[in-house]
Amino acid sequence: MSASVRLSCGLIGFVDSTETDRTQSFAVAPIFIAMSWFLFFLSTIFVCCRANVCPCERPELCQQIREERDFEVFVFDVGGKTWKSYNWSMVTTVATFGKYDAELMCHAHSKGARVVLKGDVPLSDIVDQDNRTAWITEKVSQAKSQFMDGINIDIEQAVEEDSPEYHALTALVKESTETFHREIPGSQVSFDVAWSLKCIDKRCYDYITIAESCDLLFVMSYDEQSQIMGDCIAMANAPLHQTLAAYDQFIEMNIDPKKLVMGVPWYGYDYPCLNLSKEGICSIAKVPFCGAPCSDAAGKQKPYKWIMKQVNVSMSGRLWDDKQQAPYFNYEDQGGQIHQVWYDDPQSICPKADSVKSKGLRGIGMWNGNILDYSDEPVARQQTAEMWNALLGC
Repeated sequence: MSASVRLSCGLIGFVDSTETDRTQSFAVAPIFIAMSWFLFFLSTIFVCCRANVCPCERPELCQQIREERDFEVFVFDVGGKTWKSYNWSMVTTVATFGKYDAELMCHAHSKGARVVLKGDVPLSDIVDQDNRTAWITEKVSQAKSQFMDGINIDIEQAVEEDSPEYHALTALVKESTETFHREIPGSQVSFDVAWSLKCIDKRCYDYITIAESCDLLFVMSYDEQSQIMGDCIAMANAPLHQTLAAYDQFIEMNIDPKKLVMGVPWYGYDYPCLNLSKEGICSIAKVPFCGAPCSDAAGKQKPYKWIMKQVNVSMSGRLWDDKQQAPYFNYEDQGGQIHQVWYDDPQSICPKADSVKSKGLRGIGMWNGNILDYSDEPVARQQTAEMWNALLGC
């Protein structure tokens, strides 16, 4: 009578009721175990090698970019194939926030541009040193396997000053930079910060130490109405003077301007108006956020390509606000609701780009590169080209 006995590694040895057969069966088992481990080892090598096979037509395009540019044009890409229409004569870094695209990596490297990972993690998870090290190790491994050139750490979480998360975040940036630089020579580590260092959206970070630790800070100079303390009205996404004053604050804190990349919006906000005054002021719904009674959450983000079509059929046409140095327009939807749309275009972006040079900043970038109209329609082509060119100033 036979019976099956489960051994280690999932192998099954068949044992006869006689002692002789049982001895013979177990004598053979180690051979099967050894062979299984050998096959597992070979398969692991095969998988690893497959993962690290260069996907580019030219193997040299899988080499990480090490050259430092004097001026950064930092592009966030959220997926798809619109990257094929970017102005690659300008792009220096692409932060990939969509699905990994080997074709994008190869093309960017052919143009001398870096491609970097997105890095995000709940801060409560990396208060523990071992968890933090494991996260960094995993990201470095991912960057190596995908032939990428660094990481953009995009946390954007509320943090109380001097909390465990506060110190963990500071350590994360420092340790990530050290590890990436060691494991991928010439790699770039960037960190995304709000438009102002004054605890915007309760992000009370150790900005000075973080700036010293990483290669650059991408300053998200948009969503500046996330906390409206005054009247609940529609306003510019990135008012010029408020935006530029924030950079003066960074520099006054002795943060090296060469560590700062100005982020500009290629999108706007569409606000339904509770009331549109004779002066054109749009009252909006009260949507509290982070202690403020009103916020831009009362509106919806709209891509530049939508805005350029909508302004042409609006009730007001393009308008300009001298105080905020930003364009806007009013339109009526199919239900009779009046809306006010605030956005950025070449006229509002140009003076910001000029200040990048006058303040000696590291460069400029945008959220995000995908939301222009890259179609072959002549007007769209012109509008898209003008938005790219605006990044270099007036």
